[in-house]
This record gives sequence, C-alpha cells and structure tokens, in this order.
Amino acid sequence: MKSRTIYLIGIMLLVLLCLKEGHAKEEEDDDDENNKKTNKKGVRYDGTSLIINGKREFLYSGSVHYPRSTPDMWPSIIEKARVGRLNTIQTYVFWNVHEPEQGKWDFKGRFDLVKFIKVIHEKGLYVTIRLGPFIQAEWNHGGLPYWLREVPDVYFRTDNEPFKEHTERYVKKILGMLKEEKLFASQGGPIILGQIENEYNAVKLAYKENGERYIRWAAKLVESMKLGIPWVMCKQDDAPGNIINACNGRHCGDTFRGPNRHDKPSLWTENWTTQFRVFGDPPTNRRVEDIAFAVARFFSKNGSHVNYYMYHGGTNFGRTSAHFVTTRYYDDAPLDEYGMEKEPKYGHLKHVHRALELCKKALLWGHPRSKKLGPDTEVRYYEQPGTNVCAAFLANNNTREPNTVKFKGRNYVLPSRSISILPDCKTVVYNTAQIVAQHSWRNFVKSKKSSKGLKFDMYSENVPSKLKGDTLIPGELYYLTKDKTDYAWYTTSIKINKDDLPDKKGVKTILRVASLGHAAIVYVNGEYAGNKHGSHEMKSFVFTKPVKLKPGDNHISILGVLTGFPDSGSYMEKRFAGPRGASIIGLKSGERDLTENNHWGHLAGLEGEKKEVYTEKGSKKVKWVKNGERKPLTWYKTYFETPEGENTVAIRMNGMGKGLIWVNGIGIGRYWMSFLSPLGQPTQSEYHIPRTFMKKKEKNMLVIFEEEPGVKLEAIDFVLVNRDTICSFVEEKYPASVKYWKRQGPNIVSRNKDMRLKSFIKCPPEKHIVSVEFASFGDPTGTCGNFTMGNCSASKSKEVVEKKCLGKSRCSIVVERKTFEDKKCPEIVKTLAVQVKCEKKQGRDQKNKKEEDDEEEDDDKEE
Repeated sequence: MKSRTIYLIGIMLLVLLCLKEGHAKEEEDDDDENNKKTNKKGVRYDGTSLIINGKREFLYSGSVHYPRSTPDMWPSIIEKARVGRLNTIQTYVFWNVHEPEQGKWDFKGRFDLVKFIKVIHEKGLYVTIRLGPFIQAEWNHGGLPYWLREVPDVYFRTDNEPFKEHTERYVKKILGMLKEEKLFASQGGPIILGQIENEYNAVKLAYKENGERYIRWAAKLVESMKLGIPWVMCKQDDAPGNIINACNGRHCGDTFRGPNRHDKPSLWTENWTTQFRVFGDPPTNRRVEDIAFAVARFFSKNGSHVNYYMYHGGTNFGRTSAHFVTTRYYDDAPLDEYGMEKEPKYGHLKHVHRALELCKKALLWGHPRSKKLGPDTEVRYYEQPGTNVCAAFLANNNTREPNTVKFKGRNYVLPSRSISILPDCKTVVYNTAQIVAQHSWRNFVKSKKSSKGLKFDMYSENVPSKLKGDTLIPGELYYLTKDKTDYAWYTTSIKINKDDLPDKKGVKTILRVASLGHAAIVYVNGEYAGNKHGSHEMKSFVFTKPVKLKPGDNHISILGVLTGFPDSGSYMEKRFAGPRGASIIGLKSGERDLTENNHWGHLAGLEGEKKEVYTEKGSKKVKWVKNGERKPLTWYKTYFETPEGENTVAIRMNGMGKGLIWVNGIGIGRYWMSFLSPLGQPTQSEYHIPRTFMKKKEKNMLVIFEEEPGVKLEAIDFVLVNRDTICSFVEEKYPASVKYWKRQGPNIVSRNKDMRLKSFIKCPPEKHIVSVEFASFGDPTGTCGNFTMGNCSASKSKEVVEKKCLGKSRCSIVVERKTFEDKKCPEIVKTLAVQVKCEKKQGRDQKNKKEEDDEEEDDDKEE
C-alpha cells in the first residue's frame, strides 16, 4: 500500500511538472493567445512584468517632456529613441502650463499633449503619463499653477478639501481628454501606464495621517476612472491597493526594496542619466558604464521596466525652470539639449537593450538562481527546466580590479565594476564596461551670417523712488509677482539729520538688506548701489554695501529678483522670498531699522515687460537710444539674419551678466553668465534658439533684458551646433558588438560569418568623412576631441583608417594587429582610437557607395 501511494504521488508530480512546462511553453510561444480569444485590449500585470494586450513586455523607456522642445523636434527625438531600442516614452503632464489661470486651458504649440502622444504612437512606441498633480521635474512650482497658492485655506499635497477639489478637476480634465482621443491601450492607443503623485515618501512625515489619507484618495481617484491601465507611485513604499510602488534613483537594482506585494512587478521609473544643473554648478556627468551596469543589475534581479530620466532633457524656455535651475536641462542625457545623439551614452545603452532582449525568454519564464563566485563576484542566472533556455549575468563588484570567474566549466574575465551578459549562459555578447559604440564631440561654430555687425539699441528702466504703499514690512516676493514676472520693486524712505551723518575719517554709512532670495538690485537716491544673490543650496543672502546718504529724505529702491519658484518639499504654499529686513549702520545715533518703522511701497514687474518691448508692437512704445551708457536694468534690441544652413542654432552670451532673452517675441530663457562655477566659468554659455522661432527670409528681432552694468554686447555671437566630430575607442580584447548575435529558438547564434571585433564610425545624416584627425592602434589616452598618442602606436594607423573611411558616411575597421601589420609592444593589450570629421559632401564615387551600402546593410541589423 505504501509503495502504491509513493507511486501515485510520483505520477501526480510528473503530471504537474508536464502541465507546468506545457503552460510555460504555451505562454512563451503564444503569449497573447488568450487575448485573441477574448479580444480584450488593455494592460494588466503580475509579479513578473506588465502584460500589454495579452503580451508580456520588457519596457525600455525614456523621459521626453513635450514643453521642453518644439513640435517640429518631436518626430526626430522619438525616432532616435526608437532607433536607440526604446519602446516607451515617459512624460509628465504640466498642470501650470495647461491651466495658467483658473479655468483657462492651453493645449497649443509646445503644450499640445495629445499631438505629442500621437507622434509617439505613429512611431510605434508606448507611452507612460505621469499626471502629477505635483511633478517636481526642476520645473517652476513643481508643475502646480500659481493661482492654487491663493485659494483660501489651501494646503498642497495633503488631505485638504480645496486642494483635492482642484486636483480632481484637473485629473478628470486631462484623463477625459486622452480618453476622448482614444489614447489608452484599452482603446487601441499607446498609453500603457499612469503615475499619480510623485516621490511622496520625501514629504510623507510632514503630513502624517493627512498624507496617508491623501495618497489613498489619489489612488482611488485614478482607479475610479477605469481606463484599463495600471497606475504607479514612485518612491512610495506603501502604495495602496493595486497601485504599483516603483523606484527612482541611480542603482535601483541594489537600493529598491522591491514591490510591496508579490503580484506587482519591479518597475524603475527614474534612472538618472546625469545630474540636472543649477547656475553656479561646475560640469557634471554620469558615465554610461555606470548606467549600463545599473540596468543590467536591475533586470538580473527580476526588473522588467527601466525609464531613463532624462532621455532628452531639452530647454526650459521662458521662465519655466525652477529656482536657480539652468535653461539647459539634462544636457548629458543620451539625446542632448538639441536632440542630437550624445555618444557613447546613446549607443552603449542601445546595446544593453539588445543584450537584454536576447535574454528575454529566460528572464520571463526561467527560474532565478544566484551564486557567489568570489569575494567581489557573483552570478545571477535564469534557467527553464527541461529546455536549453538560460541567461546569465556575471558581475564583478570590485571598483578597482578585474576578476576572472568560472561559470558552468568556463572561465570569464570581468573588468572592474562590470557585468557580462550571457544570453545562453555561455556566450558573452555585452559587457557594461566595454564600449564598442562610437563616441562624439559637440562643436559650436560661429555663424558667419548672423554674428557680424550686430548693432544694439537700448532702453533703460526707470528706477522708482517712492511707490504707493503703507505696509510696515516688505511684501512677499512670490505673492507680488504671481508668476507673471521675475521682478518686483520695493521702496522706502528715511529722513536723516545732518548731525547724524558720520564725520570721522574712514566711517561710512552701510545699507544692509536681508533677503530670503533669490537676488536683489539696490539703488539709493536713484544711484546704483550694487547687487547680491543667493544660490540653489542657500537662497537667503545679506546685501551689505557702503552707501552715500544726504541730509533730509533718502530713497531706497530694491528690485527683488526671482530665478523661478520652488519645485520640491512640503508646504510649498508657505514658502517665501524677497527682502525681509533692512537697516542703516554707521549713523551717529546708532543702527536704524527700516523694516518696522518705515512704510514700504511695492510694484510688480518692469515697465518693459508691461509694454512687451520684446515684441515688434511693444518695442514701438518706448524710445530706444544708440550708444548710450550700459546701465543696470537695460533692454537691448537688435536684428539678425537667420543663420546659414540647417544645423541647430544657439546664442552665446559672452560678455553679459544676468537676464532674459527673447527672439521674435518668444522667450528663450534666463541666462546668468556672471554666476561662475568653482572652476571660474559660467554654468551655461549657449542658449538654444529653435529654427522654428526664427524667420526664413526676414530679419529676426533679438531683445535682451540685462540686470547688470558694463556688459560687452560685442562679445555676443550666434553659433551653429553640430556633432560632426565622431570617434571610436575600442580595446582589442572587447567582445564583438552585440548586434552580431540573434536568438534562434533556445540558442544564441551569429548573424554574420565575420564575427571579428570592429570599430564603427557613422556620420550624422547626409554627411561624410572628410578627414581623419586622429588614429592610433596602440596605447592612446584621452577622450573624443582630446586624444593623445601613446608610445606603442602602429605606424600605419592613420593610413589604414583613411583608406577604410575617407569619403564615406560610415565605415568599420577590424580591431586586430593584422589589420595594421603591427608587431610592436606584444606585451600590452592594444586599443584603437579614431577621430574623424564629418561634413556635407556633394557626390560620391561608386566604389565608396558600394562599400557604404555594405556597411549600411550590416548596421541595419542593429536597428
């Protein structure tokens, strides 16, 4: 009886195993069969991944924000994302641009959300919308409209009825509009995922129980609309109910605690591709090797979605940036501010996506295992029992030294801080630290057509001496400006007896103004006394300068200056800026406090702003002069021709201080050249002018408002931006490009007969290689745009590269000693470094065209 029972149990286990394998095989081979039967569209999920219209997907996503570029740029940006092997675009929805005044909606031009999503859909990509209401995003006021601050009894982002009332109205407006356009996946559209709220864990403790109730309310609000997509909350460990908690950060494979319920997938909503910059910052960058390592780690730990924040940062046009944030946004993303591929970041991430796709079958349906291979090394691998399906991630966590590991009977050399991806548990198709993608260098070339002979007219602001007002303390600057301007005047007066003025040698009267930010420009009796500013980290500052006072009435005028509204933190509606106290030091009678004993007058905005002198019509309302004194608070106007060619255009603000730029009445953004980084350089010098902002035949009007005196207008020029300097830096021991591999059933097989490692060079569209500026097969050092020859360079390096590349739009060079007939320095591992210049070229000979076509056929396999 006992043996019979054991026999029956064995039969049942065998049947269950067969059923399980059969189910896995059925799900793997025809993942959307159930969807076909039910004809049901939409998105669902489990602990493995999102399931879109019945099909499991790995999602490689990139953040692209529609207001930070122009509609004519959108198709190119999205196409480059697609070629970079993204399948999803993520965007915030910006409440304050859509409803700048309560009840007045704007969805035109750069704010056309529906058009943006439809462009993405046309390119065959999915969409994730991050609805807010708060988005942060280094965007003015975190995306919340200013008028919300003046709603009676309002508190942002908590269980507050006025805030919830307006949030619900906004959410239903946006989601209703997208539903009406049939843009959700359940309707056949591209939107597969939504996010409500943003990084709430950062403020959760400030709101306590009210915050918890608010989060539950927000979750119910979006779920109640039954749109057929899942919803996420990022940095929200206790995301309620079916809301998926997601990770933001640089290394979510190591820092994310994981989903808060076993049936939710692991999603990474923000993988920061660099650090956003604020005025006063030095250059920053995140190496692509680190990004690729983090992505491989996350997917090896059951991750199924990564979003690059940002994939294209773009431009904070006008006054849209948050306090102190530069006009250029996330310029070191895979696509730079101008939408050009920043290599090798763009190409190396493209390759990691391809490597992960080769692992998809094992990662989605295999059983996970992990094993320590040494003190700093480990393997994570997935196997599907009963099949040859297997994928492995070999990791070396040592940040200084390479390591050799043994896995399944084979030895593998791992560079320091790297992961090798083996889609069949045997073949290395990609290593996160070994870049075979090309590199590029960005050039700013002075426009010959636009920069010559710029003649500026000028108009200076009047400085008010005494404004109407009877408040005993200076007004709050955010409230005064109401996000309509960066500027507001404060005036007060002080009467001084002649006997109270200092008469000792070396003693002077000092004006001290304490401000909560962000900057101030000070006048005494109509004379410029100086300026002072804070920083992103320390908004507050104290202006202290000697000033000349006279017996009788003395008028003090302070222009309070904002650099944007705050974009993060709790109780944002209670933040304050502007002058908060003023006093005179050095009088014989002692320090005189001007804050509590004086009346203060206020005036928001500048005369030039109110008359819109930055437009053709408004510019006729004031009297412009030529060759006047370059005083503070001066408007400068000139006309320029649209730069030659088709390259992207920027204005370089050398010689200037701080202010705002307009072209043909359109705000280009804030500039700040006088706030130097610790390296002694401006944080941003070039400011993007999209070609759609300029006229094709007529001259363009440039208007600059400059806050500081003594600027050098002659130093301003227009530049054409290109990435025509293309490089390669490939070591002879690197694995061949991942594009050479494909999956054939359970196996990984080669696409090409020739599997040798190659260095690839590809010019921008319609351009060809006109010169080889550097070539060395040996031990070169440096980076693209700044290579240096080593001691072991093959003598024929440049000759070989020129023969393979000159006159072509693309070329490849086999990276081995035989190619260069090289026998020097056999004891070292050699590297091929190449730098070429690309230009537009008329006509190509047939030989070059044939070789180009061969290269193109090979390269197309990567797309």
